[in-house]
Amino acid sequence: MSIRPGRWWSAGRAAKGSAMSIEQFIDNEVKANDVVLFMKGTPQFPQCGFSGQVVQILDHIGVAYKGHNVLENAELRDGIKQFSNWPTIPQLYVKGEFVGGCDIVREMFQAGELQKLFTDKGIKAAA
Repeated sequence: MSIRPGRWWSAGRAAKGSAMSIEQFIDNEVKANDVVLFMKGTPQFPQCGFSGQVVQILDHIGVAYKGHNVLENAELRDGIKQFSNWPTIPQLYVKGEFVGGCDIVREMFQAGELQKLFTDKGIKAAA
């Protein structure tokens, strides 16, 4: 998914009610999609090793997810860090809840906890 400045939100115009704030955009995305990954690059072309690892894990499990490339918009890149109070990217959200970054996702996957989380939340996985 490509995010272009001003397409979905504009901080300057949000006060006038003509566009949503970055916080509203992020909140809407994590609530409207079962699984959301804020990452560097896209699921088809990750642009950092950590984002690539999370993509590989999600693809291996076979869960559908929406990816947002934070490199295309500085407001999104900064906003997601404030939204989660987590300093690094990638960030994975499941059913509106922040799961964690690459290390947490990898550890959960290796322990079978990530797969259980998807099952418990009613998210279908192919693997």
